[in-house]
Amino acid sequence: MSGNPTAGLRERAIAVLRANDRGGYTVPAAGLYPFQWNWDSCLVALGWACFDEARAWREIETLFAAQWPDGMVPHIVFHRDDPGYFPGPGVWATGREPASSGITQPPVAASCVRWMLERARDRTTALAAARRLFPKLLAWHAWFHSARDPEGRGFVVTVHPWETGMDNSPAWDAPLAAVAPPPDLAPYERRDLAHVDAAQRPTRAEYDRYMTLVQLFRELAYDSAEMVARSPFLVVDPATNAILLRADRDLAALAEILGERAALPRIRAWIARAETALPPLLADPGSGLWQAFDLRAGRRLGVRTHAGFLAFLAGLGETRLAATLDRWADATRYALSSVPAGDPAFDRRRYWRGPVWPVANFLIGRGTGESGHVRLAARLRRDTAALVARGGFREYFDPLDGTGLGGSGFGWTAAVWLAWVDQPERDRGSDEAPDPLK
Repeated sequence: MSGNPTAGLRERAIAVLRANDRGGYTVPAAGLYPFQWNWDSCLVALGWACFDEARAWREIETLFAAQWPDGMVPHIVFHRDDPGYFPGPGVWATGREPASSGITQPPVAASCVRWMLERARDRTTALAAARRLFPKLLAWHAWFHSARDPEGRGFVVTVHPWETGMDNSPAWDAPLAAVAPPPDLAPYERRDLAHVDAAQRPTRAEYDRYMTLVQLFRELAYDSAEMVARSPFLVVDPATNAILLRADRDLAALAEILGERAALPRIRAWIARAETALPPLLADPGSGLWQAFDLRAGRRLGVRTHAGFLAFLAGLGETRLAATLDRWADATRYALSSVPAGDPAFDRRRYWRGPVWPVANFLIGRGTGESGHVRLAARLRRDTAALVARGGFREYFDPLDGTGLGGSGFGWTAAVWLAWVDQPERDRGSDEAPDPLK
């Protein structure tokens, strides 16, 4: 690569977002993911905001146009059908318009809206967009704290691995094993393997269980209470809960900025309950790493994944957790592997079971930097920069040799470059570091 590699990658990142633009929403990657995904879309908006603020706001508003009447925001919106993807709108059969899936994803939207508002060059337009979105954000958070925490215990539950966004994390192996595919499971043909090597994707056995849950939820007509009561897969996901707590904090900040003070007592109550409930339920006593809790089995699962470091993003990361992250990062050439190298579950090239994900590095890096662990945050940014400079805007990367994996021309990797890695020093927050490519 000649010249200034940072400048060149910035233009390439912008080109990725423009290539994936479908007129109001951005697909994660052409072919492999041809629809609008919930948390992808919100995080991609951060990238759009670096060069086209109006388009960034439109991204999130397009997503929330598919919000369900009860406040739930689906994990996929099918603005148009595409036979190259499975499971499509006909399989979900939610009866919604626009067509959507019947489950959700980690609620990063409020945090993205706050970040975009605070960085906005066009403050008037940004405030107007944030005001339009605020009641929808509030309704989504209220849905989480009621439909997914019906007893008000301070943690929300997850009913399908796809809701976590980290689909085949080894954290889901034990609870997913309790999902028994029925003899009458509808036959299906996977389409993802036409785009990505099977060695990098979930197995057929995992997909059978994913589809078993979809079939169950469809039979339950996507009734939230019934899904929680009857799903054999019922976990407390550290990523979803950390992201929701952070998003609640950001929603409270938005309420202050926008003069929506009537919402503050309810939001602060959600925050207080989560701060009390999450650490004793999820934190490993030795390492401080948050680990998933299996509600059906009644136990913390003890599986180590990078999701546990999102405690920093939630504002609850401990000093011992920073030491754990440091050791974890030292075990591979590039940080941060999604499972620690040397762990029996580590698979350096399989989806969420070992590779480095730039988007996870961004979220963990934001959290560590804001928590005062400046060196760790800079390390994650530096390694992300090196991986992208080496392998392009791929979905994830081999932590040992840096090979780019999964989808190519990937939207949120491009957005992470624009919104985090390639920002001027004054915009980097508390994790300032020298340009990683110099």
